[in-house]
Amino acid sequence: MKRLRSYLATPAHQSRMVAKAAASAADAIFLDLEDAVPASEKAAALQSAVTFLKELDFGGKHVSVRINTRDSGLAATEIGALRECARLDAIILPKAETEDEIRFVHDLLGSVRDSTGRAIGIELLIETAAGLMRVDHLAAHPAVTTLHLGVGDLAASLGARSAEVGASPADYRHATRIADGLASTPLDLFAYPMMRLLVAARASGRLAVDGPCGAFTDTDLTAASAIKAAAMGFDGKQVIHPSQIAATNAAFTPGDAEVADARAMLAAFAEATAEGRGAVTFKGRMIDKVNERMARRILALAGEWTAP
Repeated sequence: MKRLRSYLATPAHQSRMVAKAAASAADAIFLDLEDAVPASEKAAALQSAVTFLKELDFGGKHVSVRINTRDSGLAATEIGALRECARLDAIILPKAETEDEIRFVHDLLGSVRDSTGRAIGIELLIETAAGLMRVDHLAAHPAVTTLHLGVGDLAASLGARSAEVGASPADYRHATRIADGLASTPLDLFAYPMMRLLVAARASGRLAVDGPCGAFTDTDLTAASAIKAAAMGFDGKQVIHPSQIAATNAAFTPGDAEVADARAMLAAFAEATAEGRGAVTFKGRMIDKVNERMARRILALAGEWTAP
């Protein structure tokens, strides 16, 4: 199972930042040619990305490049230059909305293989209302490997009145009349988009990566945001600063007790299966085949088990 716990975004034209990203503890990084690069630096950013992919040591990291949209007029040139880089694992298609956009990227990539002999993957950044509405169909394309939720652009696309990336608007609350006035409860703007994307990813066998927490200097908020995504079932989360990596990796890594419990559960179920039983009592609760799958998921997240 590929581990994408922390997916660090790095502007491709910032050499110092790219070097730090390559040496960081992030599981994955993407060199950005799109929103983090001003128009005057687009050509230089592409050349830098190609150079980094050919010369920089990224270790065992998953490395991708976020290109510009097809409508920008830059994407074809970018893919043409990037497809020759053996270290490239995937292309990230921003603001993905149609199957035609995926076919456009897929056709330009052709039969090129990455450094391990696999076809270069296509990862979709779902960050518009139209993209979210069609995410089921987009995820089903055979070239797609991963879905990312673009929380900032999605909020803008929806018209949400929030000034902080990844945060719900302060006034998005449920109000209830009580005896002495009103009581209100904060609501999560991203609960539905996250679940919609996650269901689409799982239905098509894709990985799911949550969008970043924009408040990178807030360690508590960074950790809480990652813990939420991990609890839901996401495979990882984008981060926008190296300071967010440790907390994000920790959120997506099962603790020792959780791993030990999963191992013990699998052992108990294996013993029951060998004895011809489909279920067994384990630590006061009944477990069966579904619990086995859940335990294997825990071990996969811990890097101890790989799906066949």
